[in-house]
Amino acid sequence: MFKYSYNNKRYHTLDYFYKNKFGSKVFKVSLNAGFTCPNIDGTVGYGGCIYCSNTGSGEYGGNPNLDLVKQFEEVKNIMLKKWPNAKYIGYFQAHTNTYAPVSVLKEKYESILKLDNVIGLNIATRPDAITDECLNYLKELNDKTYLTIELGLQTIHDKTSKLINRCHSLDCFTDMVKKLRSNNINVVVHIINGLPYETKDMMLETVKYLNSLDIQGIKIHMLSVLKNTKLDELYKKENLKSLTRDEYIDIVCDQLELLRPEIVIHRITGDPKISDLIEPNWLIKKTTILNDIDKELVRRDSYQGKRLDN
Repeated sequence: MFKYSYNNKRYHTLDYFYKNKFGSKVFKVSLNAGFTCPNIDGTVGYGGCIYCSNTGSGEYGGNPNLDLVKQFEEVKNIMLKKWPNAKYIGYFQAHTNTYAPVSVLKEKYESILKLDNVIGLNIATRPDAITDECLNYLKELNDKTYLTIELGLQTIHDKTSKLINRCHSLDCFTDMVKKLRSNNINVVVHIINGLPYETKDMMLETVKYLNSLDIQGIKIHMLSVLKNTKLDELYKKENLKSLTRDEYIDIVCDQLELLRPEIVIHRITGDPKISDLIEPNWLIKKTTILNDIDKELVRRDSYQGKRLDN
């Protein structure tokens, strides 16, 4: 059995990590704090990333019309029915969640930290949206709770990054990883497989680069083409095709083999809102994708980090 798993998975599961660290079931409560992004409001660009819906990748976040505590309680009360003894992590998910004055961030973050059985925060953001003042505050926050900063990267390839309108450089990302780690703050990185015109080798190069950095976790997504996005327009104009299900599974298994075993796999496929999804339709069957990734690793007699052992 793979070292970092309780259930015969061959990669370092988030469930294993939380249970091993906190001694109980931990679930993240997704929140929408009403932030925007610097590549939406004109600070570095306009329109946002071409794949983002108007929720800013927060389809499963809380209801932005409710205050954060009410959002949290709504989700928590549902989860309590299944896991009555669980602990919680507040997950600031939608848009860029450090993109505000520190006084605003403190009010929002600490309103969640005051709640019972909240043991930490996950904050999704961009590497160009953490000021020095914000970094100092995050360091303070890290001293009193379990803090994880989730940085969107998506790809190391500059041409793709420009196409998808990320509006920050790879150097900017790498520098921010180093700054966060110098303050002992945990870093999880988001990447996307199947970005327009990227080859399998390019996707593997992204993972190889990340494996060389001091990161603690990774989220692997499949590109979702959603209604009313710039990506939808591009796919129609260029008659682009998504990765097939088998191609995606093959690429993910290769990526896992290239990652250090101690890196936690927070996500291994996309989870789009079905009513907005144009393609690939196979993303709807999330459980079967996860199962088939497991089967492929068994077929290969492989596991996370195998290529690093050779």
